[in-house]
Amino acid sequence: MPETDLKQQIIERFREVNGDHPMTDADDAYVNAQFVVLEELCAAQGRDAGAVRRLMLGRRLPLPGYLRSDGAEMVPADLFALADRAGGVDLLEAWFTAQWADPIAGEAEWNAYLSGQYVCLHSVTPATIQRKEQLTAAIGAAANEPDAGSTERTALLHALVDELDALEPAFTAYDRLRFGGPTSRDTCVDDVRARFPRP
Repeated sequence: MPETDLKQQIIERFREVNGDHPMTDADDAYVNAQFVVLEELCAAQGRDAGAVRRLMLGRRLPLPGYLRSDGAEMVPADLFALADRAGGVDLLEAWFTAQWADPIAGEAEWNAYLSGQYVCLHSVTPATIQRKEQLTAAIGAAANEPDAGSTERTALLHALVDELDALEPAFTAYDRLRFGGPTSRDTCVDDVRARFPRP
């Protein structure tokens, strides 16, 4: 299949998953700072971009995290790290899903990983995915405790928020469009810090 056809298929799949939302100049600048162009990453690592696109379309590697306004497929710099850790692309799904005790949860997370939408983490691994879920649940619970404003509870809350803050990038306006509202940084970092200022 010609390279242009593969790229068009990636664009179409990306829009099926994320919707068709505009990328602003600010969105592009954010993405350029956080991600790399697929072709450039492949060239730097001696990989064939067409073969990588086929793996994405075959649900063996995740879709790009973003399509820049010029159509460039933007991916994390460590796109291939998990496959390498698993022993290759052929072993990735089994290795990835085995990181969850519940096979149904593992399969759901695999599907989420393949969507390319885990742009909410600096480094996407089963461990960081699980830790983010634990932290957002703990922050939500702690913020709603009856003594949430106490000095002790506020200190605990800020420790959780600071850890989540270190795991997550800033996000961009495009993310709020495709996810249909505020991001976890909005609700679990910025809003919580505003509600419970440090003593």
